[in-house]
Amino acid sequence: MPKLLEVKNLKTQFFTSGGVVKAVDDISYDVEGGETLAVVGESGCGKSVSAMSILRLIPWPPGKVVGGTIDFMGKDLLTVSEEEIRTIRGRQISMVFQEPMTSLNPVLSIGLQLTETVQHHLGLSLEAAKKRAVELLTKVGIADPERRLDQYPHHLSGGMRQRVMIALALSCDPKLIIADEPTTALDVTIQAQILELMKKLTRELGVALIVITHNLGIVARYADRVNVMYAGKMIEMGQAKQIYHDPLHPYTLGLLASVPRMDQPRGERLVPIIGQPPDLTRLDNGCAFRARCRFAIDQCANEIPPLEGTGDGHSVACWRAHDIRDLRVAS
Repeated sequence: MPKLLEVKNLKTQFFTSGGVVKAVDDISYDVEGGETLAVVGESGCGKSVSAMSILRLIPWPPGKVVGGTIDFMGKDLLTVSEEEIRTIRGRQISMVFQEPMTSLNPVLSIGLQLTETVQHHLGLSLEAAKKRAVELLTKVGIADPERRLDQYPHHLSGGMRQRVMIALALSCDPKLIIADEPTTALDVTIQAQILELMKKLTRELGVALIVITHNLGIVARYADRVNVMYAGKMIEMGQAKQIYHDPLHPYTLGLLASVPRMDQPRGERLVPIIGQPPDLTRLDNGCAFRARCRFAIDQCANEIPPLEGTGDGHSVACWRAHDIRDLRVAS
């Protein structure tokens, strides 16, 4: 079965006065139709830049995609014309940004922003576009949708604005939705509602979903597969169950240990990941995580570990992956 999206050896860099920032450093992954893929990592690891690279939204200067291919339904998105990529954006690939208040136009009504999109991409009449907008708002769980069309973003709560963003993303029946930290600005209960809604809608409509987040905890029940990023690289990839039950990279272990758990004793302290992420302008020939890693050995300072499969679609970039598994099982 052909993949919906195949990213191969993608490299995106920012050319600054302080040096070249290797924001996305030779990453490869794929997305199948209808599946939910989570991309997880700390702020600054390259998650959002990799997503923006797919849609060619990296601003130049200072950013530029300097290598790789992005194959979407048989087309390399890095080589298609500007006119064609504008058609693909919104029509075939949609994006939900992390802060809807800055993504929605504050001086345009909700109705105008919804109808403008479907009129442009689907060629609908104004009357048909309004009917479509009402259907979309109903689908994402917004009550009294006809009245909401005349309201502005500041009239809505954060959760409702994010529902409008999801409606916009779904408006043209895309094949792929990229959700960049879609719940960051929301409280915990609303986060769960939004994620449940996105999972439900993508499952019903057969739309593939890439969820970008820094929180491994919130994607546990929503993702089919998980890609873990660090310092611009993919360092662990696998089925969600593999990542949660058999993590092999020390960074993934650290992310999981820092998530609060209901089965921990009251007062139990979270285990933080020590240190700070590396300076992406000064990466050397060793593993970028070694300064923060309690499992590091001399080889980690001299060679970057390749991303290698360990079976059943699970891959990890760590010289001590098998040792870590043995130590974890023994404990």
